[in-house]
Amino acid sequence: MMKQKIPDIIIVGGGVAGSEAAYQAASRGKNVWLYEMRPRVQTGAHNTGDLGELVCSNSLGSKLSDRASGLIKDELRALDSFLIRCADQAALPAGDSLAVDRGIFSKIVTETLESMPNIRVVREEVVEIPDSLSIIASGPLTSHSLSKRFQEFTGRDHLFFYDAIAPIVHRDSIDMGIAFRASRFDYSQDAQGDYINCPFTQEEYKQFVEGLSRAERIPLRGFETELEAGVQAGYQGYFEACLPVEVIARRGIESLAFGPMRPIGLRDPRTGRRPYAVIQLRQDNQAGDLYNLVGFQTNLLISEQERIFRMIPALKNCEFIRYGQMHRNTYLYSPILLKPNLQSTQRDDLFFAGQLTGVEGYAGNIATGLLAGINAARYFDSKPLWELPKSTMIGALCHYVTHASPRDFQPMKANMGLLPKLEAPPKKGRGGRRERARLLAVRAKADLESFLKTVA
Repeated sequence: MMKQKIPDIIIVGGGVAGSEAAYQAASRGKNVWLYEMRPRVQTGAHNTGDLGELVCSNSLGSKLSDRASGLIKDELRALDSFLIRCADQAALPAGDSLAVDRGIFSKIVTETLESMPNIRVVREEVVEIPDSLSIIASGPLTSHSLSKRFQEFTGRDHLFFYDAIAPIVHRDSIDMGIAFRASRFDYSQDAQGDYINCPFTQEEYKQFVEGLSRAERIPLRGFETELEAGVQAGYQGYFEACLPVEVIARRGIESLAFGPMRPIGLRDPRTGRRPYAVIQLRQDNQAGDLYNLVGFQTNLLISEQERIFRMIPALKNCEFIRYGQMHRNTYLYSPILLKPNLQSTQRDDLFFAGQLTGVEGYAGNIATGLLAGINAARYFDSKPLWELPKSTMIGALCHYVTHASPRDFQPMKANMGLLPKLEAPPKKGRGGRRERARLLAVRAKADLESFLKTVA
C-alpha cells in the first residue's frame, strides 16, 4: 500500500518519544509523517540512523512495580505502549531491570514503523516549527537551526545540561579470575547472576579514585559560553543523575563507594565477603559479548579512559568497544510553555514530547511520546485531550514538568516522591518505605483503570 501524500500529524524526531507518538497516532487512524534527520545529519551521540536508538544506556530501569521505573512501565503496558513491547522482545538478562539489546530494539522499532501504511518516515532535517498539527520530539540533541526556531517561538532561551555516556567493553577481555557473576542480594550457591562484578580492595579503590580524580577531561570548548549562561540562569551545568564519574570522584575519596561503586548486596564467592567497592558490568547486547560499565558516564580523554579504567583490576586488559563521551542536552521551560497534556500554551495544535520537555529516563520519554501521540490524534478528531491522574506515575511526571518553579526547574526522572501522599500512610520504620511504595503503586493502578473507563 502506498504511503499517504498529506499528513494529518507531523512528528519531528525519531527517538523513543517520537517513535511512540507516531505509533499511537497512526494506530488511531491518523496519517503521520515522522521526520528524522539521521543518518543524513548525525548528532554527537548517536551511532546509527535507526529509529528509537538508545544512546546513554541499554536499561529501562527496574521491573518491580513498587519502584518508580517499574510502575511507569506497568502503566505504559496498560496504555498499550509500542516501545515497551519492543523492549520486552529485545530484553536481556539484567536481574530486576529491563535491559535490552540496543541493535535489536531499534531494528524492531524501525521495521515496524516503516511498514505501517499510514506512517511515512522522512529522512530530512526540520529547520522550522511546522505550521500544522505537530508533535516536536526532537530530543536533547535538537539541531542548531531548529533550536533557534524554538527560541524565537518561545521568546526564551533554553535551559540545558550536559549528559555523559559510559564505556562498553568486550566480555572476553574481562578477567573472570578476578570478576564474578552475581545480582545484588542473591546469595544462593548456584546463582550465576545477571551482572559481572569487578571487586576492589580498599587500597585498589583508593588508587583508582585518586587517579580518576586527577585524570584529564575533554574541554567543553564550544559549550563553555552556554554553560556560563546556564550558571547565570541558576542552573549548575550537570544533571545530577548523570554526573560523570570523575566529577563524583572529586567530591571526596568515598563518594564513589557510596555511589555507583557501592558494594551493598554483593558477596565475592571466593571470599564469602562483601568487597570494599565494586563496579558492575551489565550485558549490552543479546549475543552477550558486550558489557557496559554501570553508572560510569565520563568525559575523560580517550587516552585517559584507557589508562584509568584499566586500573580496575578485572579490566586491566580490557578491550573498549565504545568510549564514554559527553554531549549537550537541551530542554524547554516546560512550566511556562506546556500544559499537563503536553499541548503548547502558545499554540493549540502543537505538542511536545520526550527529553525536550524536561522528562528524564527512557520510560519517561516513551510515556510523554505516548501521551502526545494520543492527544494529537484526539485533537485532530476534536475530542477532549487526556490529562492522566496525578496519582499515576505518568500523570505525576507530566504534572511536575508543567508545574515546577521555572527558576528551579531541572530534568526529572520518575520517582515515588512525585506522587501525592497517601491518606493513610504506613508507620515509619523498618519496611514502612517499601509498604508505602507498594500502596502508591496499587493506588496508581486503580486510578489509571478508573480513568480509562471514563474516556472514549
